[in-house]
Amino acid sequence: MILRPSVLLKTLVLKNADQLTSDDVQGALDYIRGYWQEMIHDQPQDEGSLIGLPHTYVVPSKGGGEFSFGEQYYWDSFFIALGLRTNQHQDIVEGMLENLIYLFKRFNVVPNGSRMYFVGRSQPPVLTSFIFFVYDTFHKTPEWLAQRIRIAEQEYHQVWLNDSHPTWHKVHKGLSRYYDVNVMHDMAEMESGWDMTPRFERKCLDFLPVDLNALLYKYETDFARACEITGDAHGVKKWLALAEERKNTMNELMWGKHRGFFFDYDYQKREKGSIWSLAAYYTMWAGMATEQQAARLVANLEKFEKTGGLTTTTRPLIDMGIFGSLKTQWAYPNGWAPLHYIVVKGLERYGYDTEARRIAHKWLKTNLRWYIKHGEFIEKYNVVNPGKSPLRGVYPNQTGFGWTNAIFERFCQEYIETP
Repeated sequence: MILRPSVLLKTLVLKNADQLTSDDVQGALDYIRGYWQEMIHDQPQDEGSLIGLPHTYVVPSKGGGEFSFGEQYYWDSFFIALGLRTNQHQDIVEGMLENLIYLFKRFNVVPNGSRMYFVGRSQPPVLTSFIFFVYDTFHKTPEWLAQRIRIAEQEYHQVWLNDSHPTWHKVHKGLSRYYDVNVMHDMAEMESGWDMTPRFERKCLDFLPVDLNALLYKYETDFARACEITGDAHGVKKWLALAEERKNTMNELMWGKHRGFFFDYDYQKREKGSIWSLAAYYTMWAGMATEQQAARLVANLEKFEKTGGLTTTTRPLIDMGIFGSLKTQWAYPNGWAPLHYIVVKGLERYGYDTEARRIAHKWLKTNLRWYIKHGEFIEKYNVVNPGKSPLRGVYPNQTGFGWTNAIFERFCQEYIETP
C-alpha cells in the first residue's frame, strides 16, 4: 500500500523529533540535489544593472512568478556553500567566494548583491567565515589563506570600521552599525539582511546590532587564527586584543544581566533595545559569550522555541504596526534557515548538544512537512503553526530556496543517522 502525502504528513507529525531517519529525508534530499542545477547562473559580463562575475554562482531561488533572481548575494552565498561541501561542488563553492572577492576589489565593498543598485550597501559580513570554510573543507594551503584574508582585512577596515560617509559604520565606542549610502533607516535595515524586522523600530541607523558586532568579533578572532597558521605571533596578539576590547564593550552596552540576554543597543538614546531576537545567539556562534552568559542564553531559548523550530523574535507585546506599514518577515512567527544554523552551531560550540539536536530535528521536520505537502522548499517557515504559510514580507514569498535547501542538507548530514 502506498501512503498518500497527507497520511505521510500525519505519520511524521506523530513522530518524536529525534526519530527522523535517512529514509524519511531521502526523497527531499534527492529533490534538493537535483534542484541545484536550476539555480546555477553564469553572468561573465555586465548587463543592465546585473554585474558580471568571473565564476558561475548559485542564485537564492530560480524565481518565477512575481519575483526572480539573477544576482549573487553576499551572506546567502556563505549559507548556500554550507550545503555544497562535497568535492562535486568544490568549483562552484570556491567560485562564489572568488566572486565576492572580485566584487570587493571592484567596488571597495562586498555589495548586498551583484547589481549596480546594491553597491551602496553590503550585507552581514561573513567573508572570513566563508574563507575558512573553503580552507578547512577543501584543504587549501596557508598561502591561499593569507591572500584572501588580506582582502577580508581590507573589507574590515574600509567598510565595517569606517567612520565617515559613504560607508559610515563605526559610530560609538568602537562598535559598528548597519549603513547605506542613502543614509536612510530602511535601507540600512536591508544591509542587516533582516528586511524587515521590529528589532530597530524603523530607526536602524541609531542601533548597534548584536549580530553585526559579534560577526566583527569573529573577524578579529579569524584574523588571529590566520596569523597563527602563518606564524605571525605579533598579529595573533594584536587581533585577540582587539576582539577582547570589542567583547568588553558589547558586554557593557548590550548584555542585560538581569534578563540574561544580549540586546541591540540604541546609541542615540543610550539604552538597550526592547526586542528579544535570535541575533543574540551570534555571540555563541562566534565564541564571544562566556560560559555563564551561554547558560543564560540557553535558558532563554524557551522564549523562541515552538513546534516547528525557533521564531526569529519573541511574540511582541504591542502592535509593531506603530513603527510603520512595512511587513516584518524577520520576526514572529517566522523561522529562517540561517538563524537556525547559527543557533545550532552556537549550542554545539558550548556543549549543549541535546538542545542543538532537538532544534535541528524540529527544523528538519518543518521543512519536510512542507515539502511533502507542497513539493517544494521555501525561504522561511511559520514555526508556530508549521502547516500555515509564513508571514509575508515586503516582497513575495520565494520558493527554492538556496539557504533553506543547504541547511536542510547540512543538518541531515549531521543529525540523521544512516544505516
